[in-house]
Amino acid sequence: MNLTGKISDSIKQLTSLVSFNISCNGFESLLPTSLPPLKSVDISQNEFTGNLFVFGNESAGLVHLNVSGNNLSGNLTEDLGNLVSLEVLDLRGNFFQGSLPRSFKNLQKLRYLGLSGNNLTGELPRVLGELSSLETAILGYNEFEGPIPPEFGNINSLKYLDLATGKLSGQIPSELGQLKSLETLYLYQNNFTGKIPPEIGNITTLTYLDLSQNALSGEIPVQITELKNLQLLNLMGNRLSGSVPPEISNLAELNTLELWNNTLSGELPSDLGKNSPLEWLDVSTNSFSGEIPSTLCSKGNLTKLILFSNNFSGPIPTTLSTCQSLVRVRMQNNLLNGSIPIGFGKLEKLQRLELANNRLTGGIPGDISDSLSLSFIDLSRNKISSSLPSTILSIHNLQAFLIAENDLSGEIPDQFQDCPSLSNLDLSSNILSGTIPSSIASCEKLVTINLRNNQLTGEIPRQVTTMSALAVLDLSNNSLTGKLPESIGTSPALELLNVSYNKLTGPVPTNGFLRTINPDDLRGNAGLCGGVLPPCSDSQNAASRHKSLHGKRIVVGWLIGIASALLLGILVIVTRTLYKRWYSNGFFSDETVSKGEWPWRLMAFHRLGFTASDILACVRESNMIGMGATGIVYKAEMSRSTTVLAVKKLWRSAADIEDGTTGDFVGEVNLLGKLRHRNIVRLLGFLYNDKNMMIVYEFMLNGNLGDAIHGKNAAGRLLVDWVSRYNIALGVAHGLAYLHHDCHPPVIHRDIKSNNILLDANLDARIADFGLARMMARKKETVSMVAGSYGYIAPGTI
Repeated sequence: MNLTGKISDSIKQLTSLVSFNISCNGFESLLPTSLPPLKSVDISQNEFTGNLFVFGNESAGLVHLNVSGNNLSGNLTEDLGNLVSLEVLDLRGNFFQGSLPRSFKNLQKLRYLGLSGNNLTGELPRVLGELSSLETAILGYNEFEGPIPPEFGNINSLKYLDLATGKLSGQIPSELGQLKSLETLYLYQNNFTGKIPPEIGNITTLTYLDLSQNALSGEIPVQITELKNLQLLNLMGNRLSGSVPPEISNLAELNTLELWNNTLSGELPSDLGKNSPLEWLDVSTNSFSGEIPSTLCSKGNLTKLILFSNNFSGPIPTTLSTCQSLVRVRMQNNLLNGSIPIGFGKLEKLQRLELANNRLTGGIPGDISDSLSLSFIDLSRNKISSSLPSTILSIHNLQAFLIAENDLSGEIPDQFQDCPSLSNLDLSSNILSGTIPSSIASCEKLVTINLRNNQLTGEIPRQVTTMSALAVLDLSNNSLTGKLPESIGTSPALELLNVSYNKLTGPVPTNGFLRTINPDDLRGNAGLCGGVLPPCSDSQNAASRHKSLHGKRIVVGWLIGIASALLLGILVIVTRTLYKRWYSNGFFSDETVSKGEWPWRLMAFHRLGFTASDILACVRESNMIGMGATGIVYKAEMSRSTTVLAVKKLWRSAADIEDGTTGDFVGEVNLLGKLRHRNIVRLLGFLYNDKNMMIVYEFMLNGNLGDAIHGKNAAGRLLVDWVSRYNIALGVAHGLAYLHHDCHPPVIHRDIKSNNILLDANLDARIADFGLARMMARKKETVSMVAGSYGYIAPGTI
């Protein structure tokens, strides 16, 4: 239903009414001050505002109260203690504030207490430990602070305890080990310190244990391995040290083990996975060593294996290349050796294979070319030799193939006829020879081609210049010959070209972006001339002939000679001035040129249908749509198309400009520009010179989630149903999981909040401003405060 309107105060006259349920509608008025003596009230998933009902003695018979998913606010008052018959109290997803009333101790029949997703503050009252009937307590996503009261250990009936995402601190009380019925314990994203209490091992009913993203230290207590029903153990993002207890291999129900981002060391248990139906194992960013256990997929359930940034050594277990359930294999930044085992290409679900920065040798297994599922392959920075398999670049779903800094030899296979998804190709720093195949132009989605530092010969294929999506082409440090194709300057999307240190000859075309190409990207080619380089030899010869003729005529007389010299000097000055203006045409005003700034450069990460000039024309005060901690945001409507962009001009101080940190930012943004996920705002390009920097994003039609929640934009009217809100939350979770788990290095947002969650035309969530907080703070390594918004601590930084 989609009923609207308000609840009349006359409802209290319905004295015979027993149950009142108007959930999942569009009511948005204030609540009546009181209700008739009901047993059940459910007004969840509406838009009610204002304070909660006032509960007098007539409400003593109320058993069920659900007001979740509204916009209610104010303090929770002591009259809630009058609800002595209450069994279910659900206040989740509102804007209640203040501390919890001590009258809660009167709710002795309460079985369910849901308070999550509010703005509640203060310490958790000890009297909650007196609620002897309580089975479920969902108190997370508030601003509670201080320790967990040890009295919580007295709630013998408690099965579910969620205190996640708050400001709780101190040590985890050992008294929680007395909760003999507890099945779920979520304490993640708080400020807990000290050791994990070994008494937790007494909770033999525990199924889900998540203590992640705190400041816990010490070793993983061996008593945890007594939790025979444990399915999820998440201890990531702490300061844990020591080794993993070998007995953890005996947990027969364990399917998720997350230990990443600690200081754990030693070897993984040799039989890990032998007795457990492991589905997700993430021990990345630690100091583990030794060989990877061969038993990880013994039960055939392993989907995600994430081991990067450790010191694992030895060969890759062959049992992994036959694990049919695998979706992601991420083992980069270790000390693995030996060859890549045969079989990964036959895994029908495998999407990502990341083995970069190891010591792998041998060739690329031929079966990888037969994969129907692989979308991302990164084998960079190893010692892989031999040649590329002939069809490796024609994997149907392959989006990125990265194998830079290896020992590959031979020619690049001329097998690009069927590569419908390939967008990133990096074969740089190998020993590849031969010519660049012209068939590479058939890969219509290629955005980046990096072939630098090889031994390639021949000419640059003209077909490459017509590729519709190609934005980055790096052919530097090869032995390419011939001329630059005339059409390369007008390539539809090309924004970055580097052909330095080859054997190219002839004039540099003066069309398109080549008018302002950085001369450094052309250097090392003795035969190139013209354009942004010194004039070609014909021009020089003509000038020489002119000077010779002039020299002969000076014998006519001193006056004619002096006049000719003055005229020549004037011509030189005028020529240099005109050249400087021509070089900056379309990118800088005369005023900017006079300030000595170098021209704008546009680094593209997707196919673009606009230029730097188009963007700059829209960066004016009338187009400003927002301002934040990192810069000013402008709405940019492209004049030659229907494209609408969001352009963020980053704050830069005089000190930043003087320090010359532009290069560092370019490197950072280049990494962010490679991110690809449906719940991440697409970074289209980066526009910069030596004094200013702008990031170009896709424009989100429905604004940000914060404005939508508070009714400041039209999208708020579309978020009245639970399904839409759930989908947004799920999208944000998927986006954060991608940033944390699928990016290397991991991208920690550090300022995740509703205003940084944007909504597209379909109300799908898109995370924005990822990575900016770290970039803007990088120069201040001794910053004493947590990066992010004032008065707010992002979960990713805890």
